[in-house]
Amino acid sequence: MAITGNDIEVAKEFLMKGELVAIPTETVYGLAGNALNDSAVLSIFEVKNRPAFDPLIIHTDSLEKVQQYVSDFPEKALQLAVHFWPGPLTLLLPKKQIIPDLVTSGLDNVAVRVPDHPLLLELLKELPFPLAAPSANPFGYISPTNAGHVNAQLGEKIAYILDGGESEVGIESTIVGFENDEPVVYRLGGLAVEEIEEIVGKIKLMPHSSSNPKAPGMLKSHYAPRKPLYLYERGIFPAGDDELTGYLVFDKYLEDIDLKYQRILSKSGDMKEAAHNLFAFLRELDTLPVEQIRAERVPSEGLGLAINDRLQRAAAK
Repeated sequence: MAITGNDIEVAKEFLMKGELVAIPTETVYGLAGNALNDSAVLSIFEVKNRPAFDPLIIHTDSLEKVQQYVSDFPEKALQLAVHFWPGPLTLLLPKKQIIPDLVTSGLDNVAVRVPDHPLLLELLKELPFPLAAPSANPFGYISPTNAGHVNAQLGEKIAYILDGGESEVGIESTIVGFENDEPVVYRLGGLAVEEIEEIVGKIKLMPHSSSNPKAPGMLKSHYAPRKPLYLYERGIFPAGDDELTGYLVFDKYLEDIDLKYQRILSKSGDMKEAAHNLFAFLRELDTLPVEQIRAERVPSEGLGLAINDRLQRAAAK
């Protein structure tokens, strides 16, 4: 298994040698390598078994550093960066030639962000390059929100896991791109659409794509447990063999179902708590002696849009 610790000097040493390190962020744990090193970037795709047409996000510690890697910064993008960085916002911007085509899957835009995690920001300040870092899990599976999740899945394939505790947000960053300088949400995530609209006005939502994505995390089927997951409207579950079924519910336990087969995202109906618990509870249900998982949609407001997006993709066939 991988070495696990919180020593940024150890993490830096591995990364400087072109090796991969799992890193904590406020969203989920990432599988990181030198974004300017083709060999390191290729290793990310190989370790995750990620298709080369699905681009990566690069991470650094400041707006000033991001500007070293992009050729244009629309005014509304700058407003969002100033307001929400560091934080769970990724911007899709025209790349400079220094960014390898492998990172962007040959596309002209690169996804960039400044994550909000103190240990990771300290590491990024020490590095002379940005980190390419998709989620630290086998491609298509549930994203990891702690070091143990990473070690259980990729521990034999990577050098080091920088342990920064539980991810606070629990779902990936919101990705915003620009068409004719107007913002477009390419992926729903840990920053609510309503918060973005408070800064730049009404924005367009882009549906996810099943192939040739324009941005990371746009594939139709993603974030899925090993066991079949079926998605239903709130409170409308079909009759079935409940002893062979795990349930993911929003804010109320189901009557007549053994509690050990249920996970409740937030008893108080808090969307931030629900988002924080989503991937961890899907993992727990996936390990139970059940044959399927049934999940209910949450209210489509705030982070509920992103939660429902992840559940929809986890249920996609």
